[in-house]
Amino acid sequence: MSTILLEKQDQVSIVKLNRPEAHNAFNLAMLTELGEVIEKLSHDTETKIVIFTGAGEKAFSSGADLKERRTLTDNEVRRNVRKIRTVFQQIADMPQPTIAAVNGYAFGGGFELMLACDFRIAQKESIIGLTETSWAIIPGAGGTQRLPRLIGVAKAKELILTAKKLSAEEALNYGIITRVVEKGELLPSCLELAKIMLANGPIALQQAKFAIDQGMNTDLRTGLDIEGKAYEVTIPTKDRLEALQAFAEKRKPVFKGE
Repeated sequence: MSTILLEKQDQVSIVKLNRPEAHNAFNLAMLTELGEVIEKLSHDTETKIVIFTGAGEKAFSSGADLKERRTLTDNEVRRNVRKIRTVFQQIADMPQPTIAAVNGYAFGGGFELMLACDFRIAQKESIIGLTETSWAIIPGAGGTQRLPRLIGVAKAKELILTAKKLSAEEALNYGIITRVVEKGELLPSCLELAKIMLANGPIALQQAKFAIDQGMNTDLRTGLDIEGKAYEVTIPTKDRLEALQAFAEKRKPVFKGE
């Protein structure tokens, strides 16, 4: 059985972690398959938005598969950690906007997958946390770097060093979760956000995401230069001219990503 399910709804691809019997924990097979799916989607011009979620009703992902970890040598553990870090960086680097649809527990690597996405929408029953220090390890798939950039150093240290678990509402107050919704509203809410973004120019979406992500890792002057180059990409596009023409004709533009 495939550990990753892929569903396409028009211009939206939904990636589902498919190990519900293991709370969608990441073993090497799942990480390998997830990396392959991400590679394909990153070059899929028909996919404009990507949503990540978990199979079943209990978990988005509980993190690393601890049953597998018990059987691994030290070098195999290092291999798995490198793999999950690489795959999550692939997700962070995707040109399309990404949404984590958090449908339950999101611990360790599950939390870090959320952090690699642009938006995080959670059903209110969800519980999340970077719990690695309680297992005598540390977050190894971006948690110590992405969380401080999202919520600040002091708050990130509090959550990581205490291995604290948060409710969805608490995570919203910390600024980790974008929105909290009722259980049956999770995927519809994610698709509604996708729909709003899809009304805009797809090349502009990608370039805006690129400018923000790359600019956040540098000084303001360099960030402004990155923004300028990203803007340059949009100038010769047919979509930009279509937007101007639609404005003149008082109609909605029809963007084609060209």
